Amino acid sequence: MSSPALSVRSARIVLDDHVVAEELSLDFAGGRTTCLLGRSGVGKTSLLRHLAGLLPGTVRAGPVAYMAQRDLLLPWLSVLDNVLLGHRLRRDATARRDAEPRARSLLAEVGLGDRLDALPQTLSGGMRQRAALARTLCEDRQIVLMDEPFGHLDAVTRFDLQDLSARLLQGRTVVLVTHDPLEALRLGHEVRVLSGAPLRAGPPIMPAGSVPRDPADPALLTLQAELIRELRHGS
Repeated sequence: MSSPALSVRSARIVLDDHVVAEELSLDFAGGRTTCLLGRSGVGKTSLLRHLAGLLPGTVRAGPVAYMAQRDLLLPWLSVLDNVLLGHRLRRDATARRDAEPRARSLLAEVGLGDRLDALPQTLSGGMRQRAALARTLCEDRQIVLMDEPFGHLDAVTRFDLQDLSARLLQGRTVVLVTHDPLEALRLGHEVRVLSGAPLRAGPPIMPAGSVPRDPADPALLTLQAELIRELRHGS
């Protein structure tokens, strides 16, 4: 099953009477990961919410898995039940039962295999973020929208979960928002730098090699330095 491409055409995005985007057009290739990079406040999250159909007047591109910046774990549910929350909300007991082995496997892969019955308040912030990532991956959607999915993790765990996500999301259409140039370059088949007010997207940057790329690759580090300069001097 091929993953669909996404498109934004002449979009106007308004948030709290602030015009985030005007006449914005962007394409996101099917089956590939596009990383949206930009400084805080430029409108990355608003664009992602537009794609997800979460803003007034917008229509969802199709069945999507959406991972917000906050973990949004329900405090009265166990870690396992939080990962299976989508199936619970859809009241599909058969699908939930069929998805449980995948949920258990994903929790093991993110290092929470021994915390299946734990409540969210007993977890650290990083653990909660890992549970939220497992929940997103458990949805098994062809379109995945992720907003700073690794933002609250230590450096080593971040790299490990970047690798895991790249492997499990291979062939999916992924739009990933990040502040981290190296993260964008490791994971993105294509990187778009957002800047300005209203926001605009720079030309596509396509690093060489397959994802996830080696963070010590000299070519990648050179690109990282260039992106940091662009972010510092962009308006």
